[in-house]
Amino acid sequence: MTTYGVLIFDEAEELDFAGPWEVFGASSLLRGGADSLVLIAEHLDPVRCSRGMRVLPDHTLDDHPDLDVLLVPGGRGARVVQPVNPVVTTWLSRTAARTDWVAGVCTGTFLLHAAGPARGRRVATHHAYEDELEARGDVTVVRDARYVVDDTLLTSQGVSAGIDSALWLVGRLHGRDHARDVRRYIQYDPAPPYLADEPL
Repeated sequence: MTTYGVLIFDEAEELDFAGPWEVFGASSLLRGGADSLVLIAEHLDPVRCSRGMRVLPDHTLDDHPDLDVLLVPGGRGARVVQPVNPVVTTWLSRTAARTDWVAGVCTGTFLLHAAGPARGRRVATHHAYEDELEARGDVTVVRDARYVVDDTLLTSQGVSAGIDSALWLVGRLHGRDHARDVRRYIQYDPAPPYLADEPL
């Protein structure tokens, strides 16, 4: 059994966590419901995300199951608000040390940097914020990869790249054939990536 914990907070980018959540959930479904997925926030109040979606957490920072995978989404909340919230950064630092994998999507890497897990590591983030993250120091930003693996830290570029990194992770945890089954199940095949110019 794998327990996936997703940190959510105000102004988190919806697809940053909803995309990986779908991958992890489909993986669990194909494994007979073997895994558990939980949303974790500082409080149990509804979280207002970047595009206005409201989400209800399952657990608080002080009351959640042990995690095998911890995922941190991006958005303005991860880049600006939460990095200066000592309650969240302290929890993130402590919890990351007890999980098998830590994943950051998009500018979630900023929060992982502020909390410590991304310091001294090779990471990816949204292309528009690569210079800003690099300027914070003690980090190597990789600019030409959808996702980057550095030991047990997995970070990805912006928004939809989180789906790619989540598929890689379920492949690492449960095998490549399983990851391919998950990809087929969610019908994720972004090639070519843009069809609006094609005739109907």
